[in-house]
Amino acid sequence: MANETTTVNLENPANTVNSVNTAVTVPVNRTYKSTLFIMLFQDKKNLLELYNAVSGKHYTDPEVLEINTLENAIYMTVKNDISFLIDGWLSLYEHQSTYNPNLPLRFLLYIAKLYSRMTRNANLYGTKVIRIPPPEFLIFYNGKEELPERTVLKLSDMYEKEDPHAGLELEAVMLNISGKNNRKLKDACRTLKDYAIYTDKVREYAEEMDLADAVERAIRECIAEDVLKDFLEKHRAEAKEMSIFEYDQEKHMRQEREEAWAAGLEEGQEQMLMTLIRKKLAKGKTTGVIAEELEQPEERVRKLIDKIDEEKS
Repeated sequence: MANETTTVNLENPANTVNSVNTAVTVPVNRTYKSTLFIMLFQDKKNLLELYNAVSGKHYTDPEVLEINTLENAIYMTVKNDISFLIDGWLSLYEHQSTYNPNLPLRFLLYIAKLYSRMTRNANLYGTKVIRIPPPEFLIFYNGKEELPERTVLKLSDMYEKEDPHAGLELEAVMLNISGKNNRKLKDACRTLKDYAIYTDKVREYAEEMDLADAVERAIRECIAEDVLKDFLEKHRAEAKEMSIFEYDQEKHMRQEREEAWAAGLEEGQEQMLMTLIRKKLAKGKTTGVIAEELEQPEERVRKLIDKIDEEKS
């Protein structure tokens, strides 16, 4: 299946805009990051539509966009979804189906790589000011968690110490596009609206049937309802495989968070029990009495007492 991709010319980054071409599609488990969101918005026409919706501008020529997304093998550990130059700004767009508070730091790594590439032939030690485009950072969220329509994530929120005078700040705006959120934005960008409808359908149907069947049903319905119709008809097989992969990944990440939360809760309960046991031991109470008063199995109380003794030694 042929697919439109963006390839960065590392020797001459200025030629990046001319590097969109037809290439053979590789499997979804490719070594570089790819999602349905990227597939849709690496198309300049769709990306310009999204930019206009976000910025309130009315550009009509997709060629005013210069895509410079980090996706070459040399940047294997630092890959962003979509980045592009337009209007004198460097815009970085990310899509997330799970809430990620670390995105400001990820954006910092992305922008550092992009600026490094843009200024690779400039004299950074000279007396002349090197002009760089100001950045904007946007996240399009369409996960299950109930989040506000608009959230600002700050790099300073990640600092170990709170310092209002910290020398480095980065702010990213997260827009919730799931369900009925941000209707005005989605009405202004048909592609974004259709994408949100499709992913909402996949998520809904996956709750009641096999994931592959859920994706197939969502694709059939969307084509019938003229939602991403042309895209899904042209890229049906790859879109299905990619949707299954993305949903599985999202589910795995959600389960990991739930397990971590449960582990933290259990640890907190254990610490509380140990505190109570210490107090009762100080009063000279026996293991059996402590177990009875705390309504805990005697074996568990005994193990916690052993743990308390180990901490003392």
